Formats: sequence, C-alpha cells, structure tokens
Amino acid sequence: MFDTFKNRLEITGKLTTITALRISAGRSTEPIGTDLPVIKDALGQPLIPGSSFKGALRSRLESFLRGIDTSFAEDPAELTSLTRNNYVKDLKEQHKDNDVELTRKLIEMTDLISRLFGSPWIASKFQVRDLTVVPDTWFGQYQERDGVAIDRDTETAADGKLYDFQVVPAGTQFEFRAVVENAEPWELGLLMIGLHQFETEQIPLGGGRSRGLGVVKLDIREMWWFDYPENKPEELLDYLQRLVQGDKNHYLCSSEQLQSHKQNWTQSLVNYLTENILNNPTTVTEVKS
Repeated sequence: MFDTFKNRLEITGKLTTITALRISAGRSTEPIGTDLPVIKDALGQPLIPGSSFKGALRSRLESFLRGIDTSFAEDPAELTSLTRNNYVKDLKEQHKDNDVELTRKLIEMTDLISRLFGSPWIASKFQVRDLTVVPDTWFGQYQERDGVAIDRDTETAADGKLYDFQVVPAGTQFEFRAVVENAEPWELGLLMIGLHQFETEQIPLGGGRSRGLGVVKLDIREMWWFDYPENKPEELLDYLQRLVQGDKNHYLCSSEQLQSHKQNWTQSLVNYLTENILNNPTTVTEVKS
C-alpha cells in the first residue's frame, strides 16, 4: 500500500471552540487543584490530541457507512477478535514469500473505513497532528466548572459525588494539520464528507457533550495536492526538488481547485459505494424491500 508513492494531500486550517471544550487528562492526583484537568502540552497550554480528532471523525463516518451497508464499516470489536487475528497470522504465513498477494488478501478482508483510517493489519493513510493552541486566542487561563453525580433513585445529588473539572473557553482556536498519502479518489471523498461535518459543527469533541460542551468548527484554510502521474518520473523528481527548495506553494490549491477536488472526490465516493451496493446481493435485497 505504501511501497510506491502515488499522491499526497496536506490540509491546514483552524479549529475553533464554539462552546467550552473538555478533553480530560484523567483524574488528578494532586492534593490541590481541579479533579479533572484538561490535556496540556509541556508549556501548560491546552492541547487536542490528533487521535481525539481522528477518532471522532472515524466514528461519524462509520455510522454513515453502516447506514448504507454494515459491511462497509465493521464493528471494531470484531476487527480485533481472536478469530480475525488468527486469520491474519495464517495469511502472513501462507504468503510470506509473496508480499503482493498478501497485501491483496489483507485489503480484501478489510472494511472500507479501515482502508483509510487503518486497522491492526493495515497502516492508516490519514494522519492528524496534535492540535496546538493559537496563542492570541487563549488568555492563559482555564475555566473551572462544578459537576455532581445524580442518584437515579432520589433524582437528587448523590452524597460525596461533587467534583470540578477544567474546560478550555469558547472562542479558543487550535492549529489543524492533516496529511493523506496514497489515497484512492473515493477515500478522499469519504474524508471530505467527514471534514465537512466538522466545518458545519456537526461533530463534537471531548466530554460533557450532553451538557453542551465540545462544539467545534473547522475552517480549512489551505490544501496542497500532488498526484503522481504514472510513468512520469520527472514530475516526481520536480516535486521532490521543489519540496527541498521550499517551493511547496507550487502545489497549493486555489479556491476553485479546492472546490473542484471536493466535488470530484465526493462523486467518486458515491460511484464507488453505489457499485459496491449493486455487487452485494444482501444489500440489494434490503434496498429493494
């Protein structure tokens, strides 16, 4: 999957907290301070782990794909089951001298969502860096809020269950950067749909979402796209040379190109899913009924 370079898409932008954000670092062991602090970097500034963003994105896309066909996004618990892991081990043993055939077999057994986001046996094509705070948008302090566990029998506050937690204030911005390599057009379409959910405030992050916390908005600022034409090594050499010289903006998409790519990739996803539905007798029966 990664033995030959095919393409690269780099995306940057800003993620803004519309409401307060709580991504907890776990219960604090400090004698003084909040019970549930947020995740911070080495300088004590708020941080959104790339894994938190990626996990929320994957979860939303899984729900979409399962709504079309459950085989498109399998249950993660099933993907890591002992039976599945043993099957992967058997495949590796059977094809240990034929890497191409092993890769083909692994892709065949992998659901669509895992082809982009990765699985225990296939590396992810999509990486998100930890989102660091934009200094000018954060005033250097956290908000602290109180919480309490409710006794379900009396519907009142449970004894000894009062706690407090930190949140990052609304209006704080974080730097967003993601990279996708060797993705198929339909996989890029899937990613565009997921990012659009963040652009329209449809995917919350962190804890306390039932309290209204975690509403965020993504603003994609720039996209760099390089698609390596087959049998044209001179273009890859030119690309590598430009990267070394710091001329990456040669591959910067204009607003018109960005919209065109989004439309083309999204249409590729629709075509791909439609084709797979038609080739799945079970799904066709369900759709007709």
